[in-house]
Amino acid sequence: MNSIELTTAQAIISFLSNQYVERDGQRNPFFAGCWGIFGHGNVAGIGQALEQFASVFPYFQSKNEQAQVHIAAAFAKASNRLRTFAVTSSIGPGATNMLTGAAAATINRLPVLLLPGDIFVERVQAPVLQQLEVPYSQDISVNDCFKPVSRYWDRISRPEQLLTALPEAMRVLTSPAETGAVTLSLPQDVQTYAHHFPAAFFEPRTWIIPRNRADRSMIDYAAHILMSAARPVIIAGGGVHFSQATATLASFAERHGIPVVETQAGKGALPFDARMAMGAAGATGTSAAVALMRNADVVFAIGTRLSDFTTASKTAFQHPNVKFIGINVVEMDAYKHNALPLIGDARAVLEDLTERLGDWQTAPSYQSDATQLAAQWNDEVQRIYDIRHGPPMSQGEVIGMLNELTDPSDVIICAAGSLPGDLHKLWRTRSDRGYHLEYGYSTMGYEIPAGLGVKLALPDRDAIVVVGDGSYLMMHTELVTMVQERIKVIIVMLDNSGFASIGGLSQSVGSEGFGTEYRRRSASGRYDAETLAIDFAANMRSLGVRVIEADSHDTFASAIAEAKRHDGGPVAIVTRTDRNARVPGSDAWWDVAVAEVSDKPAVQDARKEYLEKKRLQRAYFPPTKPG
Repeated sequence: MNSIELTTAQAIISFLSNQYVERDGQRNPFFAGCWGIFGHGNVAGIGQALEQFASVFPYFQSKNEQAQVHIAAAFAKASNRLRTFAVTSSIGPGATNMLTGAAAATINRLPVLLLPGDIFVERVQAPVLQQLEVPYSQDISVNDCFKPVSRYWDRISRPEQLLTALPEAMRVLTSPAETGAVTLSLPQDVQTYAHHFPAAFFEPRTWIIPRNRADRSMIDYAAHILMSAARPVIIAGGGVHFSQATATLASFAERHGIPVVETQAGKGALPFDARMAMGAAGATGTSAAVALMRNADVVFAIGTRLSDFTTASKTAFQHPNVKFIGINVVEMDAYKHNALPLIGDARAVLEDLTERLGDWQTAPSYQSDATQLAAQWNDEVQRIYDIRHGPPMSQGEVIGMLNELTDPSDVIICAAGSLPGDLHKLWRTRSDRGYHLEYGYSTMGYEIPAGLGVKLALPDRDAIVVVGDGSYLMMHTELVTMVQERIKVIIVMLDNSGFASIGGLSQSVGSEGFGTEYRRRSASGRYDAETLAIDFAANMRSLGVRVIEADSHDTFASAIAEAKRHDGGPVAIVTRTDRNARVPGSDAWWDVAVAEVSDKPAVQDARKEYLEKKRLQRAYFPPTKPG
């Protein structure tokens, strides 16, 4: 058998450069390269290999290990999981910096390959710099922390282990049902060991992404349930996008007259102005979606995990005999709420189901009620868009200007704070993949690196990051990478002097926004003295970013136009917003526990309201087979 002598690290990079994926006859390389920061734990292994194979496997320098995982995850999401990056770090803190990114990728079902350095296998040097020691084992390092947040985890102790570990890693990364973070822990000595690998191991390999179809009898059961329904509602989740089923869903909803509400990951499954589009679902939902979900007799969940935000902590569905149908590639998710499970690819299952339903559709009166509710909500959105508040401006006003003055193909990117809830309700999505929110883990700091990942995946579209000051301060270092690589990303940074979202939540549970504003500490010991004067514009300029400051409607509109014209690197619009001018809710709830006892009347009142809402929570046990 022909063999090739390579180090472990060289073999990894050579193998990764020859992995392809194919779906619906379209084939492309799975990896777009590797992001990394080098230290003593990977510079002589993976670092040397990346230099050797730079012409076929590009290397990108990040500025923060957590950020590079976010870049890769955002790239994978914008690519519908058909492409991703590998990421590498040194041992110790460089590795554990990636833990948050790994958790976010796994929770959001996004493929990312992590290659952290590890301690020496030979142990002669132990304990080494950055080694965790425990008294009960010598076979543990900080990289064991990745086990619960990885879909596949392995420690490569010998070069020949790659012959089984790398194919398993690829199986998981390309699996629609199992994908997430994959971690191959690489001891720094083993990275440099040479081995004669079979030449066939490095031949190009194509991984077919299947469109699995649901069982035919289950399709029949689902059709029976839908045709017996008077007020069905579709919940569109991220799986609609990943299966590239947006057009199929739009046709299905229109043909059968079923209103569609969207999760954060599913937003944009339908254009905002589609006849059956009801907007955001759940705790951050539109008034139309909240009303329809409350009275739905059948809930048809497509590609969603049905998290607490989507279900309003299991208070959203109040029909006494509500039934659930779940389409999902993940069996666990298809069964949630004791649903009738249709386990398969969203597009393929919708095609089979619409064939079974034929010309059936809901009553015209129900469709009319739904479109009227949607029209009322769109009027409310326009009212918020038209607000002229301040200065400082309201957050809803800023969202409205962004929406109306940007292009339909632009991609809006966000993750944490009050912005996701407001964007979920207010943003009028006009194109597929035009809305990119990380809300499975709602990771503060995701936004700016994600903008870089989205732009790399969709280079012909403007990536617009909307980020609050709290998330900005947590992770803005990849602005330097954008400058370094001359990659244009538009950053809209809203300065509201602290953690406005949690401030509002704190007030709602009777705690007066405690500890959520950027203020100096007073003699009382609390942060209630003067507000910190942080010059975010100066900070960005010091990193090489083109910065435009805008404090009014007119200057903000001009700033958007200038940012759209800008080329050659990142451009930022910095504006102050009024933390107290909030977008109203839609009578949906989110379960945040309130103190059972307190000497504060505000907390006592919040507890009473909390208990009233808790009474609406339900467990769902509908029959899974019509009978």
